[in-house]
Amino acid sequence: MEQRMLNSFMPVKVICGENCVKLNSEVWKKAGNKCLLVTGKSGAIKSGALTDVCFVLDQLHIEYYIFSDINENPTVESCYEAGKLARDFGVDFVVGIGGGSAQDASKAVAIFAADENLDCESIYTRNVPAKHLPVYLVGTTAGTGSEVTGVSVLSDSNGFKKSISGADCYAVASFCDAKYTVTADYNITVSTALDAYAHALESYFASTANDISELFALKALNLLWGNLKKLQFDKKSEIDLQMRNELYAASLYAGLAINVTGTAFPHTAGYILTEKFNVPHGKACTAFHPQLLEKAEKYRPEKLRTVCCLFNASKNEINAVISSLTDVHIEITREEAEVFCSRWATAVKNFERTPGGYTPQEAVDGLLMLVL
Repeated sequence: MEQRMLNSFMPVKVICGENCVKLNSEVWKKAGNKCLLVTGKSGAIKSGALTDVCFVLDQLHIEYYIFSDINENPTVESCYEAGKLARDFGVDFVVGIGGGSAQDASKAVAIFAADENLDCESIYTRNVPAKHLPVYLVGTTAGTGSEVTGVSVLSDSNGFKKSISGADCYAVASFCDAKYTVTADYNITVSTALDAYAHALESYFASTANDISELFALKALNLLWGNLKKLQFDKKSEIDLQMRNELYAASLYAGLAINVTGTAFPHTAGYILTEKFNVPHGKACTAFHPQLLEKAEKYRPEKLRTVCCLFNASKNEINAVISSLTDVHIEITREEAEVFCSRWATAVKNFERTPGGYTPQEAVDGLLMLVL
């Protein structure tokens, strides 16, 4: 119980609402005189978030530099490069502007910036908490929950997705304005919503769940389900701001849930789909959710009944909606699947916290269920 209470600690100041970046300039004023803005190629610009942040920094006479070479599934190497740039410029803090990739990357950048002796791969074996610069986040998608979690997912030198976590991976403050998510197209909106759904459902069923995490998870699921059904049938309709606000709120609640519990096996198993088949992260996770519900039915039947009651849907009806939105099919042989899954020969935490546990062999079977 003590460990779960420690995991509930969330030091981020969460600032929500329309124009929250411009209306809370006192937060930026306290941060320092120089900063590095960490972004992707286009999302921060298209959303208007970068423009708003730069406007506020200019008003406060805070000098800033922009590092815009963060790609989807950010690499440790790019974060290291940005961290070196931050040291060269002598910045006081880091601002991550974008979806999960930019936000996760900014956390690693802040660690690299504070320690010139830390090489790329050493970030995975650092002493936690490591020295790091303060981080501020501005989200432009609704799904990752990185705004409130002490986690950063990076691709290592082998192209494998691996996470870092700890007190040094929390932001000081996160600005959450759903208007920045309006420019996310239908496919991005669906994938990120599925990521939030995966966080919430995996947390709710996790063996590490407690009363607090379950409240956050159920709140997220309640906001997500109706909107996911709308997205399933209204693929060409405009996504209104009300839905954007609800999806963003759900992503934050789901982030708070996994902050307590961590995720279950679908997040780890889904890495293969992203690395090898370029499946967007959210869909890569929910591709394994039929297996998760089978586990829940066997080992957490009372919790599955609660979810079905909340959704007013059976397990099969839930699977039908999520599978329709996920729509992942791959070509892979059993031999290839076994090679990919062999990296999990030793137990991983995500497998252990899954209802009834999960094995690399089950991961192989899960991949083969997705074969065309």
